Amino acid sequence: SLEDFRNVVKQAHDLGLKVILDWVPNHTSRDNAWITEHPDWYRRDSLGNPIVMYDWTDIAPLDYEKPEMRSAMLDAMTFWVREADIDGFRCDVAYEVPMDFWKIAKDSLVALKPDIFMLAEAEKPELNKSVFDAFYAWDFHHKMNMVAQGKENVDSLRLSLQRMNNNFSSNAIPMLFTSNHDENSWNGTEFERMGDAAKTFAVLSYMLPGMPLIYNGQEVGFNRRLQFFEKDSINWTDKGGFTDLYKSLNILKKNNKALLSQERDGKMTEIINDKSESVFSFKRVNEGNEIVCVFNLSKDVVKVVFDEEVPDTGFTAFPTAETVTPVKEMELKPWEYKVFYK
Repeated sequence: SLEDFRNVVKQAHDLGLKVILDWVPNHTSRDNAWITEHPDWYRRDSLGNPIVMYDWTDIAPLDYEKPEMRSAMLDAMTFWVREADIDGFRCDVAYEVPMDFWKIAKDSLVALKPDIFMLAEAEKPELNKSVFDAFYAWDFHHKMNMVAQGKENVDSLRLSLQRMNNNFSSNAIPMLFTSNHDENSWNGTEFERMGDAAKTFAVLSYMLPGMPLIYNGQEVGFNRRLQFFEKDSINWTDKGGFTDLYKSLNILKKNNKALLSQERDGKMTEIINDKSESVFSFKRVNEGNEIVCVFNLSKDVVKVVFDEEVPDTGFTAFPTAETVTPVKEMELKPWEYKVFYK
């Protein structure tokens, strides 16, 4: 019931958590009540049937040329903020919805909750200029897959980050992920796509500027494709120490201001090394906190020399909490990473 959901949101807030809803503004199912109650609210073909987008035969696209439909969509979004005190929306296929609707929607939502959080399931810079806080970093995700498979090297990751910095506003938050609902079901688990590099790229997604995503089951190393259109179950037995890893990463990200997102975080500066095609080394500094990272993003043992001591003095190793001695060179095993903090 609505009261049940209100209680869920309240308890989440009491625990210091935020609750956002997955919102699908581009289309409905073909058995939605609107199909019969408001048939003119849908985009239809010459025969009067809802059009088929891509190969999505089970959905009916909405027509944003209809003011009544827009009004109903906005009423539905504001209802959940007003009546259940949710904190934002993850907007499905956000790139297919007209920009002028998003601007109106954002104004209405901000009037109810000034810090409303908006995540676009899209990678379209104009969406983040005035409406959305965060976006799906699809390009970087695909590059991680390619590097993990040995098809590209670290330079492709650098270029992807550069494209993000050049194309998106400085406040736009990339959501970084090694898996999600689409990837897991259609392209394989992170273990299928990334193999032995899966854990390494999970750590990288926490260290870079942005917001990491943990998809269902990743926190226990669940290694199976979930069925997309059927109810499916996850075995919550941890495999491979992923629960402790994600717990440690969450604590580190929460407690170290160098890892806060975007306008509040520490700028990323690359540490020059002599194996730049394989080793990605960088640091982030903010308000007395500092993170230094070294990632061997290859299947080979690499001996690397840095242009400066890594890390500097006073650092602790993650996740062991051991004190470390600065060095100018180190040997890294395949896919080995080292993270230091202070």
